[in-house]
Amino acid sequence: MRTHHNTDCPDEIWGADALAFDQAHLWHPYAPMTDPVPRWPVVCAEGVRLKLADGRELIDGMASWWAVIHGYNHPSLNRAAQDQIQRMAHVMFGGLTHMPAVELGRRLVALTPEPLEKIFLCDSGSVSVEVAIKMAIQYWQARGRPGKRRLLALQGAYHGDTFAAMSVCDPVTGMHHLFEGVVPKQLFASRPQCRFGDPWEPSDIADFAHLIEAHEDSLAAVILEPIAQGAGGMWFYHAEYLRQVRTLCDAHDVLLVADEIATGFGRTGRLFACEHAGIVPDMLCLGKALTGGYLTLAATLTTAEVAETISRGEPGCFMHGPTFMANPLACAVAAASIDLLLAYDWQAKVRSIESQMRMELAPCAALATVREVRVLGAIGVVETHAPVDLPTLMTRFVEAGVWLRPFGHLVYMMPPYVIDPANLSVLTGAVRCVLSEAAG
Repeated sequence: MRTHHNTDCPDEIWGADALAFDQAHLWHPYAPMTDPVPRWPVVCAEGVRLKLADGRELIDGMASWWAVIHGYNHPSLNRAAQDQIQRMAHVMFGGLTHMPAVELGRRLVALTPEPLEKIFLCDSGSVSVEVAIKMAIQYWQARGRPGKRRLLALQGAYHGDTFAAMSVCDPVTGMHHLFEGVVPKQLFASRPQCRFGDPWEPSDIADFAHLIEAHEDSLAAVILEPIAQGAGGMWFYHAEYLRQVRTLCDAHDVLLVADEIATGFGRTGRLFACEHAGIVPDMLCLGKALTGGYLTLAATLTTAEVAETISRGEPGCFMHGPTFMANPLACAVAAASIDLLLAYDWQAKVRSIESQMRMELAPCAALATVREVRVLGAIGVVETHAPVDLPTLMTRFVEAGVWLRPFGHLVYMMPPYVIDPANLSVLTGAVRCVLSEAAG
């Protein structure tokens, strides 16, 4: 694993006019156009470091929204992309196929538990959730039960920004009020309160059990993020809750969708977070780290029973087909990324990151502004009592030589797995220092 600094970058001209154009015309995610938040131009990246146009280097604690698990500019992934682009960058998947899709499919079937064996390759995490929701609805239509079309999700959830995905995000902290009357109305169970690793409290499943029993005739599926809720709150909950959900879905004839877009490929210490509970969903959504952060690609896996039922129903196929579905370039890199992950003891590396973050973030709990510190796998979270001042904290982190993007009440890190202890200490030290300053 490489963690060395990037010192040489290809020439790239980045003047004040380029940044001014960016601020005037390029709409960044979750940012206003009227009063743009600070932006820092990146000219190249390698290992765990981003090099800015002004020459500064930042240790990336975000893995570019949790996707770049192997670090930047990795020679194995570069080679996979270069080899594939010499053959073809893209070809339509409708009526044609190609070896990168086959090779990626073989790896996904081998990695995931039975009976997950049918793979729909799509563009992004949000789309993989849309696909799972559409699969669930078409499945019940094909079963002659068209009334089963609603979803049951958890409070505190985040599943994406497209409309169906948005509908199963937390109804309060999500965007439901902005799209009232357009976003489908779904059901939400209370967020699990039993923490991961703590004693199990049977009453924790009561609200979920009540809702699935009361609405089983209208529910197509349950969707949740196994063990670790991500952008909805970085909340880690008990594995028994997940086991209970699986049992209740079976008892009430409801499909279970596991959104492992953020948790898949080792982030929680297991290859997939469902493994903490020993359960298998009816559909599994993957994305983010699937390509090691190189290209956008996602997958929705399901069972032969679901796929064959949909295919026997009207209109005889699954009604979804993205233009760039199974993009060969992305599939080739994804297969190489999986091989790279499995080639070393990633579990030991994640355990080491977890142990170091747990120790080095612990002092933050003594700050009056901090509500809680929690760590699971390669996820470290400091939750504050009040919402953070995003522009100020981001600026201070850059000044400290790290890249972190807090949100809401959360200052968190999900570094690349290749980060070494020294660079990780710089990240955790910056969090302690910046939050101490903010606390006064």
